[in-house]
Amino acid sequence: MCGIAGCVRNGRPPSRPAVEEMAMRLRHRGPDASGSRALPRCVLAHTRLRVIDLSPGADQPTPNEDRSVWVVFNGELYNFAELRRELRAAGHRFESGSDTEVLVHLYEEHGLRMAERLRGMFALRCGTSAPSACCCAGTGWGSSPSTIGAMAAA
Repeated sequence: MCGIAGCVRNGRPPSRPAVEEMAMRLRHRGPDASGSRALPRCVLAHTRLRVIDLSPGADQPTPNEDRSVWVVFNGELYNFAELRRELRAAGHRFESGSDTEVLVHLYEEHGLRMAERLRGMFALRCGTSAPSACCCAGTGWGSSPSTIGAMAAA
């Protein structure tokens, strides 16, 4: 069980302190670690309960090799080992044993269609260093709760 939070804004960068406050309110879902990443159009935050890879190297948000794609994730990917093998064969490098790291490379390969390849119960947020790119994906309500809302312009 982990907690993810984020904010997307058009026209100007979102508030990192506001997203970090959201994550602090989810701390009970992930007491082992927390982190955030500000990108041009979104801020991603995560509180982590270490399960698959217990090392700090698997803490989130998780980047790809060149740090242009970032993901926060809560849940379980049943097919992450299979996807990892496919992505490694395509030339992607992995720095941890985390299932989350599969997601950044899957986004590089498939873009928004990455969600079609995922089997499991999860909620995720993905952001890139490109000013126009961010996405959300997840399974049905209840397995990995996910709430999306709008923040008033300040």
